[in-house]
Amino acid sequence: MASAATATEASLGPDRSDVSLADRRQIVWSSVIGTTVEWYDFLIYGTASALVFNKLFFPSVDPVVGTIAAFGSYAVGFLARPLGGIVFGHFGDKIGRKAMLSLTIIIMGLGTFLIGCLPTYAQIGLWAPILLVTLRLVQGIGIGGEWGGAVLMVVESVPTERRGFFGSIVQLGYPLGVILSIGAFALAGLMPEAEFLAWGWRLPFLASAFLVFVGLFIRLRLHETPSFKRVKQQAAFAKIPVMEILTEHPRTFLKAVGLKVSEIAYVSVVTVFSISYVTGKLGLPRGVVLNGILIAAIIELFTIPAFGWLSDRFGRRPLFVAACVFSIVFAFPLFQLLDTRDPTIITLTIAVALSFGQGIMFGTGAAWMSELFDARLRYSGASLGFQVGAALSGGFTPLIAAALLTWASGATWPISIYLIVLACVTLLAALSAPETARCQID
Repeated sequence: MASAATATEASLGPDRSDVSLADRRQIVWSSVIGTTVEWYDFLIYGTASALVFNKLFFPSVDPVVGTIAAFGSYAVGFLARPLGGIVFGHFGDKIGRKAMLSLTIIIMGLGTFLIGCLPTYAQIGLWAPILLVTLRLVQGIGIGGEWGGAVLMVVESVPTERRGFFGSIVQLGYPLGVILSIGAFALAGLMPEAEFLAWGWRLPFLASAFLVFVGLFIRLRLHETPSFKRVKQQAAFAKIPVMEILTEHPRTFLKAVGLKVSEIAYVSVVTVFSISYVTGKLGLPRGVVLNGILIAAIIELFTIPAFGWLSDRFGRRPLFVAACVFSIVFAFPLFQLLDTRDPTIITLTIAVALSFGQGIMFGTGAAWMSELFDARLRYSGASLGFQVGAALSGGFTPLIAAALLTWASGATWPISIYLIVLACVTLLAALSAPETARCQID
């Protein structure tokens, strides 16, 4: 296999002249729209975990316990993501990228819509949280197979010297998903609290049905990538891609996992845990933190592609190293600034934390993780590295942060240390991973 180790010595890859400019544009924007739908579905659960699930599905005399239980159900989705990466990665490397993308958006949308239909704990008792966690598993499996396919549809269809930029364009699905999910809950939250808890919280979940229909319609019109076509023509399929990755290229896989852990932990603290922290610990209206996250996501629409473009010019590694240094330096000021209780400062803090603690690595990582693996293993390798890293840190971070806050009697220093440790892990991965910015990948 021509893994990252050999890719670093390769020349510039093919110019993708077999993909027309019109087709390339369609691939890029259809991937953005599809990932926006997928991230919207996945993210509204996190917002609901902080706002309503602890009250409606995990009632407790102690609100802290209810919040921890809700974040625990949030983590379940992350634990299911590697499974989605394995299953859809396997068939994506054997059947093709397009078919898997169409299937994942249906699975994700169905799980999200059904969450909006669930009866609460007061209505059916213990079955309510059981069904909620089950549907969260469905969501996790869907997003686990979605990301790799969406990124590869673009990265494998654009010129070598622009993979970082176009890969980052696909990542815009995340801030767009944040904007839609936060916006949906902000609108629903305008109604009286009693009505919001009674039925208003369901609306963002039910709206997913329309978004999925639009995303599926667009994806069914895509063509397969040149890289996979060559694998198919040469019959160069791996028998069991994930086993080949784990047995023959374990170091490359571990580097991919390490590249993810800091970024996903930072964004989980800023966009999920901070909602509970600002509304519960600091006693501020939920609109303060939701508006901050919304504005930060809008800013990321510009910063993410900018970082992708910079990675094409200066390389993937320098951008990652800079992001890790920021994540270490900002870990303590993050909570000190939130504790000011000043809405303007909170908004600026969230914007800075997302743009530099997540945006740099998120925008650059799409291309880098894809470039670490050969075309015949790329869907499985990129998906599994991304999703295992997300499961290890992102899924558990809100739960760990809530537990650390309780353990430290309301002090946030253990959470800051946790973020610093994960940033150091990603820094080591970035320093050890090969630079692939201008190298052939297939």
